[in-house]
Amino acid sequence: MADQILDKVREVAEGQIDFEGQRLAEFLATALLAIVGVISFIVGFFIQDIKLALFLGLGGTALTFALVVPPWPFFNRHPVRWLPVGSEVSSQSIVVDGKFIG
Repeated sequence: MADQILDKVREVAEGQIDFEGQRLAEFLATALLAIVGVISFIVGFFIQDIKLALFLGLGGTALTFALVVPPWPFFNRHPVRWLPVGSEVSSQSIVVDGKFIG
């Protein structure tokens, strides 16, 4: 029973992210954390409440974590197409199942 639940969790967590998705995730993380940091500093400064500033920063960090860490489908819009298993690559052409391509 527990193994079945763990297998389902692994399937959900092991999503694919392509290279463009990795670039997007990095940009989103950097931009969101910078924006949240500036907003929490400004709000904390003008209200003079360090506790509120810390909670805003923590909430923004948790939101960024929830947006960037899971393998959402929009991170895999440009999947990499790999060569088939039985292919050989040479400097002149590509051989797939005994046929020359390119």
